Amino acid sequence: MEPARYAHREPGEGCLTTAVRIPVRVVVLILVVPVRLLWDALAAAARAVDRTVLRPLGRGLALLWRTLVVRPLAWAARTLIAAPLALLWRHVLTPLGRGLGWLAHRLVVVPARWLYVWVLAPVGRAAGRVLAGVAAVLAALVRWIVLVPAVALWRYVLGPVLGALATVLTVVAREVADALGHCWRIAGAVSRAVGRFLGAVLRRLVVEPLRRAYRHVLTPLGHAVRDGVWRPVRRVLRGARETVRQTRGEIRRALFGTPVPERRSEAVPPHREPGGRGTRTLGSSTTALTKD
Repeated sequence: MEPARYAHREPGEGCLTTAVRIPVRVVVLILVVPVRLLWDALAAAARAVDRTVLRPLGRGLALLWRTLVVRPLAWAARTLIAAPLALLWRHVLTPLGRGLGWLAHRLVVVPARWLYVWVLAPVGRAAGRVLAGVAAVLAALVRWIVLVPAVALWRYVLGPVLGALATVLTVVAREVADALGHCWRIAGAVSRAVGRFLGAVLRRLVVEPLRRAYRHVLTPLGHAVRDGVWRPVRRVLRGARETVRQTRGEIRRALFGTPVPERRSEAVPPHREPGGRGTRTLGSSTTALTKD
């Protein structure tokens, strides 16, 4: 980003804006770049942890919660609390409430209505008139003793001072926010560049050597171990198993004798119709040259 861009003064901006903008942006750039790098690293780690650990764990815990806690509690609440409360409300509290309501109406509401109509309402109207006069006098005193001096103080003293201070603070805040925005974008570009550089370094220093070592060292070594060690050992073990099996068979025959094979019944030839001619097959021929 060119320095002339920051030194250029836009139309309508004063010397104060230009003087505040450049040092604020330099300081904010120095402070924001490490924060942005740390923020990007933490955000990537948080996304990875959320995607691989927290979401599956949350779904499993939610399923266990619904299965082991919510459903049993809901059933227990319906069976042990809601049903007894409904019966209690229907057969005990409702009739009792109706009786108490009738008693309250007869013993409280009717006397209170009579007291309000014939005692409290006239007294309240008289007190209201007295209080209205007192309130009017107090309002006039407050207006001329408090409000009028406060308005004059604000209009001629505090208003101009606070307006000038607000103008200065607005300029400073706008420039700081603008500098933060620019520096945050620059920090993002720096973070992406650092990430690409670290990825390239990791690929060059770790991934490529490991791949070449696997391809040119481990794979030939594995093939050599397989062809020079494993296969001969397997052949030797196969021969040893065959020798042990033959020796065990000879010992069994020497101790118990040769087992007598079971006599199988002679196969009965399939029944054919008398005088029938043999079926033609691939091995037979009916021509004069190949006929037996």
